[in-house]
Amino acid sequence: MAEDNIITFRSYYDPMLAHIVRTRLEANGIPCFIADENAIGANPLYNQAVGGVKLKIFERDVARCQEILDTEGDLHEQDHIEIDNETNTYVVCPYCSSTNVGHIAEGKDKGEWPILDSIMNLANPFQAQMNWRCNNCQREFE
Repeated sequence: MAEDNIITFRSYYDPMLAHIVRTRLEANGIPCFIADENAIGANPLYNQAVGGVKLKIFERDVARCQEILDTEGDLHEQDHIEIDNETNTYVVCPYCSSTNVGHIAEGKDKGEWPILDSIMNLANPFQAQMNWRCNNCQREFE
């Protein structure tokens, strides 16, 4: 039967975001599952190659899923990719494989003397490192 076909409803670059949406659908009685999470968990750089983590549903549930997410929000606007200027690749959290990352300097105070920090970074640019913070697991990494 065509109604029993399993289809990809949405793809997410952030595995945690995909699970949040999955649980929203399951809470509303929609059977669904996540695909390609293990491949991305094994090597986060595969995320873009496989097209992200896929949320799979039955074809018969498409309209109901869309209605649920339109009402509750699908959080897709939070699914984004940050590009590392040094390597020209997107940044993935090495701990949870999330792409919901940002520079540590964003939204964080740089200390008591931000002008002095800037001058020191100009004087010794090798001391300044591109550090990232995962907004999902709250861990910092380089």
